[in-house]
Amino acid sequence: MAMTMHINIVSAEQEIYSGTVTEVSAPAAMGEVGIFPRHAPMLSTLKAGVVRVKPQEGEEQDFYVSGGILEIQPHVITILSDTALRAADLDESAALEAKSRAEAAMNDKASDLDFAKAKSELIEAVAQIEAIKRIRKRK
Repeated sequence: MAMTMHINIVSAEQEIYSGTVTEVSAPAAMGEVGIFPRHAPMLSTLKAGVVRVKPQEGEEQDFYVSGGILEIQPHVITILSDTALRAADLDESAALEAKSRAEAAMNDKASDLDFAKAKSELIEAVAQIEAIKRIRKRK
């Protein structure tokens, strides 16, 4: 029997996923992190991207997170994010539209505050588009 760990993925609105898994991959701030049972304790920020979980039973699942916090304990992983969605629930047309709006706002350069916000929105939209592409590639 394979070793397992428990994961909770929680957004500001609700719990997105909770279950027993054998493997997790997450977009930590310093790079992609692969997590297996008995991983050393760790705390890291997350950047926008895809969290991939491999359940003990069933198919691998992808979740989009807009950033947040990753806490790893030897048998429990917790991901807290402002926005977390099942990757299958992402809307490609909305992400492409958000990307276009953010690029237009960045080119406007009316103020530094608007530029910083637009850059943040652009990073989030690109991460959503990449998540959608990853799902399509796997299928």
